[in-house]
Parts: sequence; structure tokens; C-alpha cells
Amino acid sequence: MKLTHLYATELSEAVTQIHPDVPGDLQLQLVNSSHAQELALPDKWWQDNLLGRQLAEKDFALCRQAVAQKYGGHQFGHWNPMLGDGRGLLLGEVENRANQRIDLHLKGAGQTPYSRQGDGRAVLRSTLREYIGSEALFHLGIPTSRSLCLFDSQEMVLRETPETAAMMIRTAPSHIRFGHFEYYYHAGDSAALKRLFEHAFIHHFPEALSEKNPHQALLKAIVLRTARMIALWQAYGFVHGVMNTDNMSVHGITFDFGPYAFMDNFVSNAVFNHTDHQGRYAFDQQPGVALWNLNALAQAFSEYCDTEQIKQTLMLFEPAFISAYQQTMVNRLGFSDVDNTSLDLVNRFLTMLANQQRDYHQHFRTLSAMDPTQAQCDLRDEFVDRDAFDTWWQDYRAHRQDEGNTDAQAALMDSVNPVVIARTHHLQRATDAARQGDYSIAAELIEALKTPFDDKWADTVWANAPVDDVQVSLSCSS
Repeated sequence: MKLTHLYATELSEAVTQIHPDVPGDLQLQLVNSSHAQELALPDKWWQDNLLGRQLAEKDFALCRQAVAQKYGGHQFGHWNPMLGDGRGLLLGEVENRANQRIDLHLKGAGQTPYSRQGDGRAVLRSTLREYIGSEALFHLGIPTSRSLCLFDSQEMVLRETPETAAMMIRTAPSHIRFGHFEYYYHAGDSAALKRLFEHAFIHHFPEALSEKNPHQALLKAIVLRTARMIALWQAYGFVHGVMNTDNMSVHGITFDFGPYAFMDNFVSNAVFNHTDHQGRYAFDQQPGVALWNLNALAQAFSEYCDTEQIKQTLMLFEPAFISAYQQTMVNRLGFSDVDNTSLDLVNRFLTMLANQQRDYHQHFRTLSAMDPTQAQCDLRDEFVDRDAFDTWWQDYRAHRQDEGNTDAQAALMDSVNPVVIARTHHLQRATDAARQGDYSIAAELIEALKTPFDDKWADTVWANAPVDDVQVSLSCSS
């Protein structure tokens, strides 16, 4: 393993070096073995809690140059320059087996200069949710940070109630956020902003350097990647919960998991963050918020791109988002082509789910098993307004047959409609068991989420929707 510290070295004014503050009883509980192998990390780390013990050692190479990053961000639309890694440390970068540089980031590592009166800890509840949630997204094909390992302890920390502390190591191409660029722009520090751009070009977006205007090319790449990520969030019913610009990655990956949730019943304006009283980050607001955030980021490019260049680049978001979203949604109904009929069928199906409070995920998956050559469909029994479903079904089966090859359509649907989703009640069950020292439930859920489209999970508890359909409210505390 070759550990580098390029971000900390090249942008030294943007970091503070700190050694992790590790609970004395830190215990390794979960390891993402396949990801560890991809990163060519030492096997011995995962044996006999070795890594848990070494994180506390002053001379351990992984912690020797750990740093907290400084950045700003728009939080619920308001600029805040006083942000940074308040509980996390960038340990450094390693190369994976594909020769790609990947960040290792330790979350829950203690206080930093950016903790803002916080204790620098992460609690088991939020840490386990992030660990499972990021892997769930990854295996659905949604761009995301990854989970490497999770540790727990019996150290108590106070949130709404006392909870036990935990730590995790997550990975990402980098931890550069929209808020990094915003911070130097709003501070008027052109020299530091220039160094940040140079770092991003050299290490993460080298292809932009061959373009006529590299900065516009970089902004374009961020816009398009963000559009694709948001399209997949919308297609799979994912609600991030806290889309502040400091929680947005320039790589277009899902980042900083807080009060996130996958919807159960389809509710277009679903909000799960109990502090989001105005619904700013509701499910149906996410595309608009993403574009708002990109506009905030784009201000940092104004020294290198004129107003028209920035405007034209930002205008790429909407068509890119719509294209990716529509293609995924028509695929979920078994159609290859995006046309008016397919889109109408998607919209009508979503309307039925919303109006009749039906489960978003199960009904898409069940539909893939229905025979479009049959005049009647058993799925109708799931709806109160069966006449509306029958009318939709006749139009749907006609269009399926117009496209032909129903076997291929069914296979397509099975490949994009998951059997297993990281539903909130599954996460709660895993958390409740972990609090008692039992990580077998979490491990079983993670195993199912690795192959979410596989029918082998259909008769397991992991395919089940919650018994009661009350929309939960999740804490933003972590």
C-alpha cells in the first residue's frame, strides 16, 4: 500500500493536521472485504482488531499526516464560511488496483478546529446508516462514496439522547466539495482558489486541461455528473435530506449521508429530515436544489469563465437530468425507447402509486413478473381504483407488445427494479441489534444489498415493505 498526502501537501493552507482521538475500547465490527481488496490494503488490518488498535498509535502511518479540511457552504440557502471537517479526518490517498487514487477518510475522529462546539464524535446510529446506505446506492448503480470499515465503542456521547460513539473509514475519489471552491471565492483568496483548481485538474479532471477553456470544461463535468446522480436518486426514490453545498461532491457522488431515506409509499414531496420544516430538500425539490447548488458553485468560476459561458454550461443540467431520468424510468417499465407513449405510461403509473399510497419499489418489481399478453393483471388487486389500473394496463400491454420481445423486456425490468432496498425499518432493525452488540442483522442486510436485483431475496424479510405506512421523521444529528 502506497499512502500519499497530495491534498494536504498541495493545499496546506486549507487543512489542519490532527491525530485521531480514538476511544480506548474501539472495536472493528464491519469490513467491506471486496472493497479493501480493490484498494490493495493490508489483510492484517482486519485481523484481531489490529486496525482499531493502530489508529490510536501516534506513529501509525495511516494517521501520521491526518488532516481536517476547511471549507464553507450554503446551508438551507444561507452562506456559512465557518465550516470544515468537524469530526472527520482525511488520512491520505491510496491507489486502487485500477491505478486510481482514492481518499481514505476517518469519520468520528474527534474534535477539530472546525467542530463548532461539537464533540467530534459520530454515533453508532448515523455511522451504521451511512455504512449501509452508501453500499446500497453503489450496488444500485448510483454514484456514491464507499464504506470500508466500521468500529464501535462504549463511549457515550450526547445527542437527543445518550448514544454510543462509532467510527468508520469511507472512501471517495476525493473529498473536494462545492464548498471548497465557494470558500476561497467568497474569501476573495484568488491565489488559494487557483491552487485548488490546479489540484483538481491535475489529480481528478486531467481531461479538462486539453479543452479550450479548462475551467468551463471542469464546470461542465461537474454539472453533467451531478445531473446523472440526481436523476438516479429520483428514479430510485432516494431522499438525501441535507443538500447543502458543503455536502455536494465535485465528482457527482452521493456524499455525507445524514437523515436520508428511500421512500416506501410514493410521496412526491416526501421529507424525512425533521429539521427541514419548509421542505427545501423534499424529494421533488432535489433536482431544483442541485441546480441551485451548481449556480452557487459556478460563482467560483467567474474569474475564468464569462457570464455567458457559465450560463450555457449550467443550462446543460436540465436536459442531462431529464434524459437520464426518463431513460431509467422507461426501462423500469420494460421499454427501451423514450417516447411520448412510454413517458405517459410512467407518469400515469406514478400518479396511481401516489394517489393510492402504494409502495414505490414493490410495485415496479411485481410488474416485471406480469404477462403483458394477458388481458387481466393480478397487480390490479393492489389498487383501490381498479378501473384506473385496468385502463392503464390495457395501454401498457399494448405498448409492450408494440415494442416486441416480452422476454427481453422482462429481463430488462428485472435488471433495474430492485427486490431489496435499504428501507428505513431495515436500517432501524440493524441498528437496534448493533446497539446490543449483534452485527449479524447488519451483515445480512448488507449481503442482500450487494445483489439487490436478485430474485433469491424475494421471499426473505429484506424484500418486505414496512407493516405500517407512516412516514418517519429522521434526526439530522450524527
